[in-house]
Amino acid sequence: MMAATNLLDKLWDIHEIHRRQDGASLLWVDRHLVHEGSHHAFAKLADKGLVVAEPNLTFGVADHYAPTRGTPQSPAIARMIRTLEENTSKHGIECFGLDDPRQGIVHVIGPEQGLTLPGLLINCGDSHTSTHGAFGALAFGIGATEVAHVLSTQTIWQRKPKAMRLSVTGKFGLGVGAKDLALHWISKLGADGARGHAIEYVGEAVRALSMEGRMTLCNLSIEGGARFGLIAPDNKTFEYLKGRTYAPTDSHWEQALEYWATLSTDPDAQFEREVAIDASDVTPIVTWGTSPDEALPVSGRVPDPDELGAYESKGLQATLDYMGLTPGRPLDQIEVDQVFIGSCTNARIEDLREAAAVLSGRKARVPGMVAPGSMMIKAQAEAEGLDRVFIEAGLDWVNAGCSMCVAMNGDMVAPGKRCASTTNRNFQGRQGPGARTHLMSPAMVAAAAVTGRLTDVRPLLMGRNAA
Repeated sequence: MMAATNLLDKLWDIHEIHRRQDGASLLWVDRHLVHEGSHHAFAKLADKGLVVAEPNLTFGVADHYAPTRGTPQSPAIARMIRTLEENTSKHGIECFGLDDPRQGIVHVIGPEQGLTLPGLLINCGDSHTSTHGAFGALAFGIGATEVAHVLSTQTIWQRKPKAMRLSVTGKFGLGVGAKDLALHWISKLGADGARGHAIEYVGEAVRALSMEGRMTLCNLSIEGGARFGLIAPDNKTFEYLKGRTYAPTDSHWEQALEYWATLSTDPDAQFEREVAIDASDVTPIVTWGTSPDEALPVSGRVPDPDELGAYESKGLQATLDYMGLTPGRPLDQIEVDQVFIGSCTNARIEDLREAAAVLSGRKARVPGMVAPGSMMIKAQAEAEGLDRVFIEAGLDWVNAGCSMCVAMNGDMVAPGKRCASTTNRNFQGRQGPGARTHLMSPAMVAAAAVTGRLTDVRPLLMGRNAA
């Protein structure tokens, strides 16, 4: 009898071409996604007189430098976008550029277009490539040198991470979802808590998540130190993909379904690490510090350095100084200066619906911006009237792009100002020099917009049809 294997083992074995004596594996890459930052890799190819090995498996996306309103802020930014278009055109690569109605954030449009499929190995020169693992794909970010290697060989050298299973049982309460779950486990295990591991998310609470929620969960895996996240595909996955532009059709669809159904962990398979979470223990969460693991339920208080050891106390005090916070302050009394809804973490149609459910019929007390994850999502949101909800609440409705997540094209937080954000990182300066970022779900950001402070969204959802 064959030994029971987990999903990581199955996907790795499918893609492994060769294993060196030192244990590193040469893997075949099924999809390679490139964006404006890939110009270094294309330059390496040009220097060596090489061409892209499999241009039909490579796709370009303008997202990091894409202006969400008007034109690029500077000639340098415009040049980055133009260089991507020139490189992809030269090598015969399809590019979702600024003038393409399908343009958007790479980790949003990959699934949206059906480029992301179960069982594939997907690489991109961006750390949040783990998003695609929500479909049962082996997906992880790579560096500039590795991007060049994939472009020229369609392969990647990697060391297999350890397998970790994170089981989430029970049901989430009102106003609680994937973003809260991710911040919850990261705050419990730490920013390095899953280092060296690939996480497979399992359990009834995970299965209850929409594909959008699953993408959010896998997206944030790396913020807890994991190499990537995985969720085995199921009927919800298949329904999401059916009819997508690049998804299989006709008899190929039936063949694909038959294969995809095999992509699951065997009942007796082993994991190097097991973590269990009860969904009922997860509440609306916000970050208070400058790392995603520095998060607490919004009902909590700012931590006190005096309650820690000398080394930890020093680091915590520096964080509180940067964030302009005092120990013991209730989190729901922290006022914000602005809000942002967007990024590859939380800018899909479900995210916008959740925020609109809170904002409908209400006015924002602080300014803010809503940047959909793709131009197709923008069109869908406008067809549903979500844009009117945001605009009537007093928020700016803009085009697709990474935007304020990376402080691009003037979409940024001013020094010393505080932003409630749906993005994935609250690092110092991430949203602009001196910016103070609090991460939370779209519904929680909408609540902060309405009240002008960090706020438990649940009372604002009472009596409303919220996802």
